[in-house]
Amino acid sequence: MSLLLQEAADKALLPIIEKVKIGERLTIDDGLTLYHSNDLLTIGQLANTFNLKRNGNRVFFIQNMYINPTNVCEAHCKFCGFRRDPGEEGAYTMNEEELLHYVEKNFQSSIREFHIVGGHNHTVPFEYYVNTVRTLKKHYPDVTIKAYTAAEIVFFSQISGLSVKEVIQELMKAGLESLTGGGAEILTENYREKMSPEKASTDEWLNTHRIAHELGLKTHSTMLYGSIESYEERLIHMDRVRKLQDETNGFLVFIPLAIQPKSKNAGIKRRTSAFDDLKTIAISRLMLDNFPHIKAYWINIGTQLTQLAMNFGSSDIHGTLTEERISHAVGALTQSALTREELVWLIEGAGRKAVERDTFYNIVKEY
Repeated sequence: MSLLLQEAADKALLPIIEKVKIGERLTIDDGLTLYHSNDLLTIGQLANTFNLKRNGNRVFFIQNMYINPTNVCEAHCKFCGFRRDPGEEGAYTMNEEELLHYVEKNFQSSIREFHIVGGHNHTVPFEYYVNTVRTLKKHYPDVTIKAYTAAEIVFFSQISGLSVKEVIQELMKAGLESLTGGGAEILTENYREKMSPEKASTDEWLNTHRIAHELGLKTHSTMLYGSIESYEERLIHMDRVRKLQDETNGFLVFIPLAIQPKSKNAGIKRRTSAFDDLKTIAISRLMLDNFPHIKAYWINIGTQLTQLAMNFGSSDIHGTLTEERISHAVGALTQSALTREELVWLIEGAGRKAVERDTFYNIVKEY
C-alpha cells in the first residue's frame, strides 16, 4: 500500500516520502525542503501516517494544574510579558501560606500533575524553590511534581553555588519527579544572544536535561517558534534535542510553542499563521523520529487548530491546566483552562480515541 493516499503535488517531497517509508532519518536539508513546500496536505498526511504507526489512533491528555509561584525575574527576555521587577506593580512571590491557599482554591481530586514554573527571582534563596516542591508534595503526595525549566535549574545553580546535578538532587529529595520543557526557546546562540541573553545557554539547557536523565528523570522539551529565528534554526533546535534523545532516551514529548504577541489586541500579522503552526507540528513529528509524542499546545494555537493538528502528527493535546498565566500574559486569545469533558470532546471530534494519562504517559483511562 502507498504511504500516501494521494500523489504529492510537490515533487520535491518524493525523496522525503521514500525516506519516511523505509525509516531513514530526515536531515536538516530535508526539513528545509518541507518548510519551503506549500504542499501542506502531503506533509500533514506524511506526519499523520508516521504518528499512526507509532501511537495508533490514540491522543493523550492529562488533568493538570499550573502553578506560578513568582513572576519576579532578573532576566529580560524579549518575548516575555509575564516577568516583573521587584517592587513593580503586579509583582508577586507566594509564601507557603499563599501557595497552599492558591492550590486549595483551584484543586480538584482528579488532578494528577502540578506544572510549576516561574520567574528567576533573585530576591529569594534556592531553599524557597526547594520548599515550594516540598510543601506541595507534603500536602498532595499523590500528585506528580513536574517543576522548573532547565533555565531555572541553571539559575538555581548560580544563586546557590551548587552544581546543576546537586540542584536537581536536592529538588528530587523534596519531591521533584520531572522537569518541564520550557526555557529552550530556540537552541542556537544566535537566537539566545538577541532574545534571552541572561538565561541558560544552548549547551547549559541541553546538559541540564542530560543530567536529569542520568539521574533517572523523564523530562519534556519545547521550541518557541515564530519570532526572529530562521527555519534552519528551528531545525537545528530539533536536531540537537534529537541527538540528546539518541543519547539518553529521557524525553517524553516535544512541544512546539507558537510565540504570542505582547498584546491581545495585536493583529494577525503579529501572530503565527495556522499554516505555519500545522506545518511545524508535522515537521516536528517527521524530524523527531525518536520522540514518543508531539504535543499540540491548545493554549497557544487554539482548540480548533488543535483538532486539526491530531491529523498532522500530534498525539497529545496537553491538559486541563486550571489557570494558565504565562502565555496569556503575552496575548494568548484562548481559554486559560478546559475541562476533561471538553478535551475528550475535542479528541473524539477529530475521530481519535481520547486517552487520559499521567505525567509519564501511563494510561489512566481510555474513553
